[in-house]
Order: sequence, then C-alpha cells, then structure tokens
Amino acid sequence: MKKPYAVLFVCTGNICRSPTAEAVFRHRLHERGLQETFRHDSAGIEGYHVGEAPDRRSVATLHRAGIEMGDLRARKMRKVDFHDFDLILAMDNSHLAALKRMAPEDATAEIALYVEYAMGKPAEVPDPYYGGPTDFARVVELIDDATTALLARLNT
Repeated sequence: MKKPYAVLFVCTGNICRSPTAEAVFRHRLHERGLQETFRHDSAGIEGYHVGEAPDRRSVATLHRAGIEMGDLRARKMRKVDFHDFDLILAMDNSHLAALKRMAPEDATAEIALYVEYAMGKPAEVPDPYYGGPTDFARVVELIDDATTALLARLNT
C-alpha cells in the first residue's frame, strides 16, 4: 500500500491560519473520499501557544462554514518535520524564510508559500489575529480557494 502524501501547514503560533488550513484541507479530503491518500498536520514557527486550541474566532468562522476544527492543538515546528512531511506550506513570506532557515541540510520536504504553490500566484494568507470577523472570513475564503487548487494539483 502506498504511504499517504504528507502535508504540513505552518504559520506563526499555530492558532489561526495554519489550523484553519489544516481543518479546511481535512474537510475537503473527506468530501472527496481522499482521507486515506493524504496525511496532514499544522505547526507554528513559534511555541507561544503549544497545546492550546485554535483561536475561538477561527473556530467560529469555520463552524459557520460547516467545518469543525476544535480537536486541533497548537504545536511548534520540529526538525523531524522536514523529513516526516512531503510538503510544508508557509502561510506568508516570513514563515517561508523562517522554514528555509530552520530546515536541515538533508531535509526531504518541499517548502513553499501556500497560496503561490497552490494557485500559482504570489500571495500570502494575511494574519487575522488583530483583526475582526471580516479578516477571519477573508482568511477562510482564501484558504478554501487555495485548498481546492492544492487538491487539484496534488491529486493529478
């Protein structure tokens, strides 16, 4: 049996953008019956929120879209992630730069900017943390579009 393709979503603290991306990815996999084809996780560059649930505003925004994420817990990036995952997707350019600095020389994972990799256009997923409901809704919309494109790209 072929091993599942492993995707890791990364943001700053792993409580807003990256768990949103993981939850949307997981939801879309289940809709398409692809949950056995892929493995997924999310992590933060920083360990500010290790063990915490996603930001309540992210949870509420996704819940309104019919997507649940309450079971996710924040964790920090580990060196082993660069070998355990096939693809590591950064939410913005600062995360991408940090991941490239953190990656060991023998890393096997491909590291890319999420929206650019998925949709072929340079764009970042903006940090909604200090914003309001419309900022969180915009992040979900952008992530959902990128996830659709990502699945089309990876499932060919």
